[in-house]
Amino acid sequence: MTIKWFKAATIRAVKTAAQTAIGAIGAATVFDNVDWRVVGASALLAAILSYLTSLAGLPETTEDKSIDA
Repeated sequence: MTIKWFKAATIRAVKTAAQTAIGAIGAATVFDNVDWRVVGASALLAAILSYLTSLAGLPETTEDKSIDA
C-alpha cells in the first residue's frame, strides 16, 4: 500500500460514510426520530467496509498501460 492508495481509499471511505449517513438520516426521519448513534455506527461500518473493499484494488491508483492511438 502506498500513500497514493491510502489517499484514494480514504476519499472513497469518507464519501461512502457520508452517503450512508445521509441514507440513515433520511430513513430515520420517516420515523420522526434520528438515533445519532445508529447513524454514526452505520457510517463507521460503511467506511471500514470501503477500506476492505479497496484492498482488492482501486482504479484510481492503477496505471493505465493502454496506448491511445
